[in-house]
Amino acid sequence: MATNDLQDLVRRRLWELGGSVYEASRRARGAVGPEVLERLAHVRGWALISPWMAGHLARALDVPENRVRRAAGLPEVHDPREDEPTGPHLRLVTGESRASS
Repeated sequence: MATNDLQDLVRRRLWELGGSVYEASRRARGAVGPEVLERLAHVRGWALISPWMAGHLARALDVPENRVRRAAGLPEVHDPREDEPTGPHLRLVTGESRASS
């Protein structure tokens, strides 16, 4: 079950951030390669990440580390970012707002 949760998290966050796997890799300062992000997002099957990688993957996805750890089935750690919201930064455009632009 954790494998699908991790895959869903990676796919959803890459979509929400609207960037490429290369941009996400840069956020992690290269500790998580773009090919790893691509594989985590699109390949069904077993995805095993280490506790060390969880922190770097969280940085790449711009989420608190415990969110990645829960999705990967890893034990949680103290994380000062755990209360930071990470929702999508999308704006709803309605017919009224387009007419007034």
